[in-house]
Amino acid sequence: MDKEKYLELDVNENPKRIKDWILFAIQHILAMLVACITVPVLTGLPIGATLISAGIGTICYILFTKKKSPVFLSSSFAYLAPMSSALAIGLINDAGGNNYLALIIGMFLVGLIYVIVGLVIKFAKTDWLNKLLPPIVVAPIIIVIGLSLSGSAIENLVRTNGSKQSYNLIAIFCGFSALLATAISAHYSKKFLKLIPFIIGMCTGYVTALLFTLIGYYGFGSDYFHIINFDPLISIFTTDFGISTFFNYKTFIPNDPNSFIFLRFEEISKFDWATIGQVCALFIPVAFVTICEHIGDHENLGNIINRDLLNGEPGMTRTLMGDGVATALSGALCGAANTTYGENVSVIGMTKIASVNVVLLAAIFSIVIGFFTPFTALLQTIPACVTGGVSLLLYGFIASSGVRMLIDRKIDFKNTKNIFIASVILVAGIGGLTLKFGNDSFTIEISKIAVAMILGIILNIILKDQKPEEKIETASSEAK
Repeated sequence: MDKEKYLELDVNENPKRIKDWILFAIQHILAMLVACITVPVLTGLPIGATLISAGIGTICYILFTKKKSPVFLSSSFAYLAPMSSALAIGLINDAGGNNYLALIIGMFLVGLIYVIVGLVIKFAKTDWLNKLLPPIVVAPIIIVIGLSLSGSAIENLVRTNGSKQSYNLIAIFCGFSALLATAISAHYSKKFLKLIPFIIGMCTGYVTALLFTLIGYYGFGSDYFHIINFDPLISIFTTDFGISTFFNYKTFIPNDPNSFIFLRFEEISKFDWATIGQVCALFIPVAFVTICEHIGDHENLGNIINRDLLNGEPGMTRTLMGDGVATALSGALCGAANTTYGENVSVIGMTKIASVNVVLLAAIFSIVIGFFTPFTALLQTIPACVTGGVSLLLYGFIASSGVRMLIDRKIDFKNTKNIFIASVILVAGIGGLTLKFGNDSFTIEISKIAVAMILGIILNIILKDQKPEEKIETASSEAK
């Protein structure tokens, strides 16, 4: 298919109108927002700093890839366990603080692994990697990545930001309104409206939730209708009113007297090699998992925009190094590792807008809103159910892209080798098989995606391709 006819805007093209440019960029912000701020919420890192780091990391990636790959980077769920464990490692933890130094070192190690793998690929080319991770391994992994997020989408869909109810039908209705508005605008709208389905969907869901909250909760006092919680927005104007109410200049300083920023030299000197070994054990295995996600997202995006981003331009060396350096920078700023966001790849796939400058503007917006306190607070009022409804499309699109890769690469499922590899990856990944090593005080966990990938790679190496006569014999026996 000719990419110029398939895409509304190609990688090197720009919107004709400034307002279109802005709206297209806002879509990317809305797509990544929930996942981006969830990571710091779960780990205790600053939300504003995470948004700023996502923007800086994305700009870093775009520069490394010479503006040839429209990828948005933001905080990674894969590093939740390593980051939480790193914060609790000795040193200052006994005094009741968090070990930000361990976190920063961990993120630096992740970036270093990416850079090393990128340099190996530069000199050894990608043939070995293509053999290690062929489409029959990568495509099911993409499916697993999408479907593994489905639980998060459903969990968000059934809850609100305000009501104490753990399961709320009004919330589900608001989520469905966002889902339907997004799908209908993407499928039936003409011209410009077809290009901003996520803005339409999120606004529809928010307005629906707002009506239920104003009428049902504030009007009749029923907690069941408390869909939107305005506390984050109200609190910034009612507590410590001043410069920080509008400009969050303290965003990179965690509210923790024992944080890395306040460490004395003698405390830093206690960070011995044994502790560094613990940090290595936590972060390095996960780095290889997110490299697999990196490859899958770029394969997926390449299929959407009809470009070979890994073997062509900009090439896997540049994409990996851009992602790795961005993660190291993010760690230095707030500790949350960056990764390629499938949600934003889905936005490109559904809107057919692949302009790298649109992604660049979204990165700039991410930096600005990270400092702008009222907007950050407003974003926190978006109900979980609304983002959950839109996520049903986003995460499903990721999984469907893996299916599309299997079809596009014409993977032969009459070959039992392919059936076995795909089966094991899907069941292990979706079933949630993890491997844990260690004891109560220190545990290393290999995530379900990593385990699924490892099993797929092992089977791909062990099982040899069938000979033509074996395929015919297998087909005949299946027919009987």
